[in-house]
Amino acid sequence: MSSPLSSSSSSPSRRRTSPPVHSALARDEFVELLESEVFIDVNRLRKCARYGIPEDLRGEVWKFLLGVEKSDRSNEFTQRRARYESYCEIDKENVEVSKRVRGEVNRYLQRTKKEELLDPHTAPAIFEAVICAYLNCNNSIEYSPALVQLCAPFVITMSAEYDVYSCFERLVDTLSESSLASNINKRIAQFLSYFRTLLPELYNYFEEEELDVGEWTSSWLRNLLAKELPTACVLTLWDVYFAQPDFIEFHPFVCLAILQHLKDSLEDLEQSEIRSMLLRLPKMNMLRIVSQAHNIRSEIQTRYGSLASPRSL
Repeated sequence: MSSPLSSSSSSPSRRRTSPPVHSALARDEFVELLESEVFIDVNRLRKCARYGIPEDLRGEVWKFLLGVEKSDRSNEFTQRRARYESYCEIDKENVEVSKRVRGEVNRYLQRTKKEELLDPHTAPAIFEAVICAYLNCNNSIEYSPALVQLCAPFVITMSAEYDVYSCFERLVDTLSESSLASNINKRIAQFLSYFRTLLPELYNYFEEEELDVGEWTSSWLRNLLAKELPTACVLTLWDVYFAQPDFIEFHPFVCLAILQHLKDSLEDLEQSEIRSMLLRLPKMNMLRIVSQAHNIRSEIQTRYGSLASPRSL
């Protein structure tokens, strides 16, 4: 396991790929913020992250955005050491869960093989340890294959296993709290109401094709599209999400923006093809999708008034 002294965001379980083109000016601003020795200006970090984060800095930035690393760096090593030791003490043995995680990770690696994001020799053990540790500490939460997809972005972007765990724990806790606060059936009903209002032709077409809306809407709303989007799209989308405090509440509008973006393509497909596309979404410009999601939220709030506050979803 990586030492708490390690601060690199490059994951050893990851295969190196060519970094994406990113504005040199924007990158310099991230570097300047992260190199501050006394205090990290998280508000500025959030503003920068809304437009995407450079690949090699993503893991480090996410830790600050998720509150895993503290903005005050005066006790940085002590806090990092405490997280490392705490993770080391967690029981990571769970034979039944390990077997299921291993199977799902193998499927994930096969599906993303062309992207060469993870080393198939080292990554599975990290997934198993992190997910088993989390479930052993949270007995009320049952294993779901979605946990692998939710864990994958952190395995891809972070070098230290205890950092992967800390960020994964923070995200899954947030999703679990959201589920407790708002019943999923109520959220689906509200989402479909907005879908019907915003895109009536597409909604009616889905009904004509007798599409099982519950199958895809539940997964979309529960798991931040981690299962459906290509990995590169998930990473960019999560850059934006982690940069804002209400990303769980904003997420349904991103889902609506995706439907709007794919409307013409979906209306040319039959039921089985629609289902396949919704469960395995094509690559999209996620920053444009996010921009459209803001417009949709404003439009729906204008139509519904107070009923369309983000918390209603």
